[in-house]
Amino acid sequence: MKILILISRVFVSILFIISGLIKANDTIGFSYKLNEYFEVFSLTFFSEFSVLIAATICVLEIVLGVMLLLGNRLRFVSWSLLLMIIFFTFLTLYSAYFNKVTDCGCFGDAIKLTPWQSFWKDIFLLIPILVIFYHQEKIKPIFVHKKSDVISILSTLLSISFVLYTYNYLPFKDFRPYAIGKSIVDGMKDCYELNLPCPEQSAIYIVKNKKTGELSKMSAKDWSAQLNEFDFVEATDDNVIISKGYERLISDFSIQLNNYDITDSILNENKVFLIVSYDIEKANSNAFEFINDFYNLCIEKKHTIIMLSGSSSELLEKFSSNFNDQFSYAFTDETVLKTMIRSNPGIIELESGTVRNKWHYNKFNQIKSLYFD
Repeated sequence: MKILILISRVFVSILFIISGLIKANDTIGFSYKLNEYFEVFSLTFFSEFSVLIAATICVLEIVLGVMLLLGNRLRFVSWSLLLMIIFFTFLTLYSAYFNKVTDCGCFGDAIKLTPWQSFWKDIFLLIPILVIFYHQEKIKPIFVHKKSDVISILSTLLSISFVLYTYNYLPFKDFRPYAIGKSIVDGMKDCYELNLPCPEQSAIYIVKNKKTGELSKMSAKDWSAQLNEFDFVEATDDNVIISKGYERLISDFSIQLNNYDITDSILNENKVFLIVSYDIEKANSNAFEFINDFYNLCIEKKHTIIMLSGSSSELLEKFSSNFNDQFSYAFTDETVLKTMIRSNPGIIELESGTVRNKWHYNKFNQIKSLYFD
């Protein structure tokens, strides 16, 4: 039993610390995922506090993992872990059964899990947490009480600092297909262009057993292998995935300017700066004083610069008149822009379709020193 308790303690501790750190690395991205859950459960009034809730969950996971590893405040830790895993299991089961949220965000963009994978992950994790809960008195602390408290407080402060850093700047590690060094052009290529196995789907047929006359549903692929046993009745509107194959990393990136698709021309530019604002009404307005100056500098240096937004043309026109800007506004899907950079507004530098740099609005001043001083 001692070995089982030790394994459970170490496993749960490490998993919670890693999970918390990955989500804390991209608190804004995690808040987007929470907003999806709020919409599913008609709790949209929580969306206003989604970033704060996301940050709290990140810090709590890290600190609980550290405290469990130390063997500190075990009654609080064991109850917290149990309540959290029960809550998360309910969410993932609901998402899986009703197919509401396709990715739980448990490990951010680092590890993608399907709804059912997330649910079974939580069921598996529930077992060692129950071991810890029922045998907490057998877990001995590594250090004396006061020293463990000091380490727990330090881990809390460090976790909060890490969350604040990634929120006020950009994720320390970017796992998305728009990360620095990634080619958007390559990310948009499909399995045929890359000569990789492609996803395979099969239609669902209603078939009749030749001996019993019983009707049943079967994939077209399975039916073709059992022609002697089943007769075709009719095709349904459903289909089933036979093999996932390679799916494009970027499937919905496009730039529309005055109803023209200029995606290819932008991606073929030797150097282009993208001003990104997924929602112009929620953008940090103070950053646009710099952006106007930056636009003029780019024009002087003959660098291509364009603004991408998911806002309506009416809102953009109103915003443009208020800030007296001169640059062109192009439309890109809001979700894509949120994925590209966790800053509103943010600036991305592309070279022939490859992301060379990104700047949060809190670091816009770095651009001048890099390119124009």
